[in-house]
Amino acid sequence: MSLAPTSRRRFLQQTAVFVAAPLILPSRVWSQATAPSKRLTIGCIGMGTQMAGHLGNFLNRDDVQVVAVCDVDTTRREFAKKRVEDFYAAKTGTDFKGCNAYNDFRELLARKDIDIAVIATPDHWHAFIAIAAVKAGKDVYCEKPLTYSVREAVELVRAVRSTNRVFQTGSQQRSSKEFRVAAELVRNGVIGKVSAVNVSFGDPAKPFAEPTEPVEPGLDWKLWCGPGPLVGYSPYLSPRGVHKHFPHWRNTWEFGGGMITDWGAHHIDIAQWALNADEGGPVEVRAPQNWESAKRGAQLIYADGTVLTHVRGKGVSFYGTEGEIHVNRGKFEFILDQKTVHKFWDKEIDKTTSLDREVVLTQREYLADAKVKLYESSSHFQDFVDAVHARKRPICDVAIGASSVIACHLMNFAYHYGANAKWNPAKNKFVSGGNPKWLARERTTKGWEV
Repeated sequence: MSLAPTSRRRFLQQTAVFVAAPLILPSRVWSQATAPSKRLTIGCIGMGTQMAGHLGNFLNRDDVQVVAVCDVDTTRREFAKKRVEDFYAAKTGTDFKGCNAYNDFRELLARKDIDIAVIATPDHWHAFIAIAAVKAGKDVYCEKPLTYSVREAVELVRAVRSTNRVFQTGSQQRSSKEFRVAAELVRNGVIGKVSAVNVSFGDPAKPFAEPTEPVEPGLDWKLWCGPGPLVGYSPYLSPRGVHKHFPHWRNTWEFGGGMITDWGAHHIDIAQWALNADEGGPVEVRAPQNWESAKRGAQLIYADGTVLTHVRGKGVSFYGTEGEIHVNRGKFEFILDQKTVHKFWDKEIDKTTSLDREVVLTQREYLADAKVKLYESSSHFQDFVDAVHARKRPICDVAIGASSVIACHLMNFAYHYGANAKWNPAKNKFVSGGNPKWLARERTTKGWEV
């Protein structure tokens, strides 16, 4: 991985002004539950809508402390810094000024006193920053989809393993009970042999085609584009000011992967968990008819013959010889012999029960003596913190996140290139029908190569 051209003198001047250590508040003014010496320090990179939610979680914990924020947008960066310092000041009754704000992620990563890097940038930045973070000695929590390309996924796994860092992919559905129970039902054969899985999410990516507008004041637009093409500024990609919506860069081919990688990284991840395909993946990809205009219909085929299809449906649906399972966030339906056994799907219809009740009853009745018990986590970030302290792999380790996003990329190839190809998941290469150049996707900016 090579650094983009930058002035060495400027970079050294900037890094020289770092504070030597974060202001770890004494236990008499913070919770006694966590000694300051054991409190993990966090640097947050990418201060948009997703990170805003994470930040609220971090601030309300006593075992971690946010000491740095980073964003190429001055408004969002300074807003996040103020939010952190105002919160800690109110919590401790002090004039807290212990959070630094950076425009360039490399300045944040250069700090030796930061334990954890949390990455919630646009997708085209994930791999480069994550690799730089683990090489800088940080443990990493990185949002999904984990990488922009297949090649980046392979290189990221290699970097994490070579540095022995703890890495959690932000596929939070793995830490939700309804998804784990659904996966355990499949893994234990409760609905018989599964031959079909449907996954429901939105459309493939489109080329970026928005008109150019004057750049938002205080935005380092060239650095925002980074590894991607240097297109004209548009608030479609980076909204002006502090915003509360999820920007549309994710819908573009140049900076994201459409809903195939955005929500597909959630639902295909669960499908592969249930199919025991973690760190593996499909062996074939099939394009839909009229692939140039199709928005649904691409398929992934697994070694046992199971066909996963992109549809308009219920979330993640498993079809077995003895029954069906449908699961989505806050929704669960379990069918055996064409009869609904447990269900909570629509709160207006299923008023006499709850999600927790239906999932727990299913677990008690059908999984009490299960031979396969999956990794159980009730909090995705807590699981990560526990893994950092124990120096073990968390529930969605980098290799799992990589295999899930690679499956998403293969599906994207079906829509973007009309791919009908055989795939080797062990070697992450095409056996036939695919172009090896697709594995790196198109990159036009030099200096940010992974």
